[in-house]
Amino acid sequence: MTLPPDLPTPCRISVGTGAAARDIAILSRSGRAPGLVWLGGFRSDMTGTKAVALDDWAAQTGRAATRFDYSGHGASGGDFADGTISRWLEEAVAVFERQTEGDQILVGSSMGGWIALLLALDQRRKQIARIRGLVLIAPAPDFTEALMWATFPEAVKAEILDRGRYEEPSAYSDEPYLITRALIEDGRNHLILGGSIETGCPVHILQGVKDPDVPWRHAVDLVTCLSGDDVVLTLIKDGDHRLSRPEDIRRLLATVESLAAGIETAGTPALPPA
Repeated sequence: MTLPPDLPTPCRISVGTGAAARDIAILSRSGRAPGLVWLGGFRSDMTGTKAVALDDWAAQTGRAATRFDYSGHGASGGDFADGTISRWLEEAVAVFERQTEGDQILVGSSMGGWIALLLALDQRRKQIARIRGLVLIAPAPDFTEALMWATFPEAVKAEILDRGRYEEPSAYSDEPYLITRALIEDGRNHLILGGSIETGCPVHILQGVKDPDVPWRHAVDLVTCLSGDDVVLTLIKDGDHRLSRPEDIRRLLATVESLAAGIETAGTPALPPA
């Protein structure tokens, strides 16, 4: 993918070794903390409406902002067919640890919501307290199992098991979504719903009631798992999956602004327990 000509040239980092090495494209701006880290969705990229709106807001308010493309997405290297939750999480961890400094707010959309939660849990296990808040837009934790595999007809499951892949028609692109057996099987190593999820920071969830891809009840299930965190769930009655309308963008920016202001007021937290 070629980035629009008005965007700066992304910096790049290499993630993985040997045959698994891939080149990850990153756009970042310096600024005050807490900064923003954008985590995009399945088959999306860092030039989407919400990502650009967040970067523009960061520029206007003097905050740091970081966005990147997973491997096989956008301007990054790698083959989408090789993509798994483990692979994309490894890239998110690398970008966070190597390309950001100080306190950060993770903003994750759809699959990016799952990656954001996994990244927060990873940093908590490492006793790193730089993630100060999460804003999740139509978050899709466990989507490979709960929203894909569990809903697929038996014929589709058989195709994935036998051929190793299935091309699912997309409502958002002329190209179908490629669902691989590796994606489904690897996703089972990262399932988080059904148990307790403790990120150690406030979580704000924006969810469209008319979302055809991630049902609003999926967000409610997530809230019940976040029993130890301060959670705000906003259900948008006429909202779809993308939540990219002007009124949705205004709501997203207001949420981020409120969370950032609260973090500044609260100051530096104590290191969370392991």
